[in-house]
Amino acid sequence: MDDQKNQTDKTIPKVTGIGGVFFFSDNPKKTREWYAKNLGFDVNDWGSTFESRDINKPEEINSLQWSPFKKGDEYFSPSKKDFMINYRVQNIEGLVNQLKENGVTVLDVIETYDYGKFVHIMDADGNKIELWEPI
Repeated sequence: MDDQKNQTDKTIPKVTGIGGVFFFSDNPKKTREWYAKNLGFDVNDWGSTFESRDINKPEEINSLQWSPFKKGDEYFSPSKKDFMINYRVQNIEGLVNQLKENGVTVLDVIETYDYGKFVHIMDADGNKIELWEPI
């Protein structure tokens, strides 16, 4: 019973899915065009957005952002890696508090936009991670 409650309790600070995949490219425009031409991606200036439905809540539409960034873009700093993953979360404030208690490096403060709240952390391997709580 507790497992079922944990799956539906929106107050539990946790990751609920992947919200985006970001990676370096020597030429992001050319990369977007290649994926559009060869794999049928519907692209815009930022990349492409994929929509999916939650199997337990089919009325809920989730999105995943796919974006190539110019190699060396400072948005990935201080990570030295060629990629960054955005995780969709619930209760971002509670999660950040939990991460701080666990000694995780939190890189900035939670920022709120029309499409959600964001914060960045570093994992144990030096990967910058973006956490996103959708509105």
